Amino acid sequence: MEEDQTNACIEIKSTGGWSSAFLLLANQGLATLAFFGVGVNLVLFLTRVLSQDNASAANNVSKWTGTVYLCSLLGAFLSDSYWGRYLTCAIFQVIFILGLVLLSLISWIFLIKPDGCGDGKQICVPMTAFGSAAFYLAIYLVAFGYGGHQPTIATFGSDQFDESNPKQKISKEVFFCYFYFALNTGSLFSNTVLVYYENKGKWTLGFWAATGSAVLALVLFLLGSPRYRYIKPCGNPVPRVAQVFVAAAKKWNVTLSAGQELYEVQGLESAIKGSRKILHTNEFPCLDKAAIVDPEEARHGLVNPWRLCTVTQVEEAKCILKMLPIWLCTIIYSVIFTQMASLFVEQGNVMNAKIGKFQLPAASMSAFDICSVLICTGIYRQILIPLVGRLSKNPKGLTELQRMGIGLIIGMLAMVAAGVTEIERRKRVISHNDSSSLSIFWQIPQYILVGASEVFMYVGQLEFFHGQAPDGIKSLGSSLCMASISLGNFVSSVLVNIVMGITARGSNPGWIPNDLNTGHMERFYFLIAALTTVDFVIYVLCAKWYKSIDLEIDTSNFNDGLERDKQILNKV
Repeated sequence: MEEDQTNACIEIKSTGGWSSAFLLLANQGLATLAFFGVGVNLVLFLTRVLSQDNASAANNVSKWTGTVYLCSLLGAFLSDSYWGRYLTCAIFQVIFILGLVLLSLISWIFLIKPDGCGDGKQICVPMTAFGSAAFYLAIYLVAFGYGGHQPTIATFGSDQFDESNPKQKISKEVFFCYFYFALNTGSLFSNTVLVYYENKGKWTLGFWAATGSAVLALVLFLLGSPRYRYIKPCGNPVPRVAQVFVAAAKKWNVTLSAGQELYEVQGLESAIKGSRKILHTNEFPCLDKAAIVDPEEARHGLVNPWRLCTVTQVEEAKCILKMLPIWLCTIIYSVIFTQMASLFVEQGNVMNAKIGKFQLPAASMSAFDICSVLICTGIYRQILIPLVGRLSKNPKGLTELQRMGIGLIIGMLAMVAAGVTEIERRKRVISHNDSSSLSIFWQIPQYILVGASEVFMYVGQLEFFHGQAPDGIKSLGSSLCMASISLGNFVSSVLVNIVMGITARGSNPGWIPNDLNTGHMERFYFLIAALTTVDFVIYVLCAKWYKSIDLEIDTSNFNDGLERDKQILNKV
């Protein structure tokens, strides 16, 4: 009885539901506001305040953004294995706030000298070695804190709904749309108000505003503590997965006898603490050898996890392998996404951004991306899903894999639009001037297309990886979306280096030089579009091959959607 009570994942004292989920959505919006208060204008901070060239600044932003989302894997691991969702969210938010406070102090004391410099007109005093080191420490603390918090808060929010209750299962699916909606609502303020003040040289004010938003996000998160629905950590998944491969290798020559079944524990609960059983599938049959009971094990009744694994444990390893090709195909899309924070901003910075006497900050153009996300999310939830659902008789409308494919196509069109805009911009370069007479509003189509693609790609990714991940690695599933963005940023950085290494030879300035008017940035955009097209073909093949996870759920004693885990505790 005590063992059953320990293995139950859900703590019944917590209520969950939309009241708790809305607090987490508010937390996400405010934390994102704080994060983009730093990230959205970082490329201009590096060029104006730290005097870096365009290619170096774009690479540094890509590496930093990549680190942000790479840290999501660490946060997910700690959440699933040891700390649980709640504690992981709280700890990483504290680290996030510390990084923002340090960044605000460093920029105020060491970097923004004289006051108001970095506005595109007044040059800042060269920073010291200490100031440089402190700056990079601060922004990477921000990356570490926000990255570790992101996937865990998404999974923690979905934990507030119970899949065994039909109504709450629908709410759980809708939550991810609202989650991405809250993310973009928070970034809208950063991309309009904060970016304006930072662009005018008031960098420290923008950083302190971001800090205040992060503090408020943490306060709201803690206020909901008594009402949250908690899921306990299910243990370190790394040894479990390793045991499957080791056991399969040890039994490579063992075959399943006629009438013999693969090994699985009895009862509703699996051998993995708090996880439901996963039904056997035919993919990767070589791994099934890990669940074959050999004569010696059958005779002595000994179960060595490094020689004999349960079907659920084997299927958990299979799930990871099956999701891997889909995940790899999303990385090229993230290369598209990362251009908004780097090359799109640099492109807009040399365009005509005047509205009367008002100078529109180039980074604020990402507000069109955010508005596109908000509008397309509403259209998708209210119009597209009901319409496609009636035609296809699928209540979800489009499957997650179909949505991700659509996102790839729209993202490719965004790169084509950006390339066309760059061609037109270079045609209208003003003589003896760094900028072009072409209006910055020519960038609107590329931002809108990226925003529309996000609704299909990133919301689809969140739902897909969370839904297909076994119970013991749910946060890891959510973190795969962020890890895709991370690798996309690193791939973008590598692409820039390769392109510049090939094209900037001899007297050639290269495709992305300091003076964009002498380069050919449109060719870089078209290159990404071509890579995305190839990636889409591979993705379609992987999506057709993929088979969904099949969980074993006992509903025989359910009444009006009572929670499965409550049923287990009631038996105790």
